[in-house]
Amino acid sequence: MAGLNKVILIGRIGKDPDTFTFDDGTKKISFSLATTESYRDRTTNEWRDQTEWHNIVGYRYLAEKNIAKGDLIYVEGKIKNRKYNDRDGNERYITEILSEKINILGRPKGSEEYSGGTGNYTKQENNTSTESKTNAETETPEDDLPF
Repeated sequence: MAGLNKVILIGRIGKDPDTFTFDDGTKKISFSLATTESYRDRTTNEWRDQTEWHNIVGYRYLAEKNIAKGDLIYVEGKIKNRKYNDRDGNERYITEILSEKINILGRPKGSEEYSGGTGNYTKQENNTSTESKTNAETETPEDDLPF
């Protein structure tokens, strides 16, 4: 029977991503992602937060994403376990999410906002949304047909 190794995470980036370029030109990005779940404690009836940290790794075009600490992102990928030797020669094991897709969902207040599918990031003012509403309200339809 075939298996499925698929991970979907939505969370905030914990620190600015580390980028690395290999000798052959391949780029790699790595960062930590925090996912937080809220639940109600049965004994105290208070809301509690439980945060999990995930190691995210991406290659090639994903390493060119304009992401930073605090960004709310969507990550889709698969779980990879690997073994490496630390500086002292000890074997270490690490679990990472090998990302296949990264989408920016939001940025912290006061930072740059994503302006659409063009990949451009610009500062946006809050008054732009009210201007578009007033323009839409003042326009009158050409006829009374509902279609």
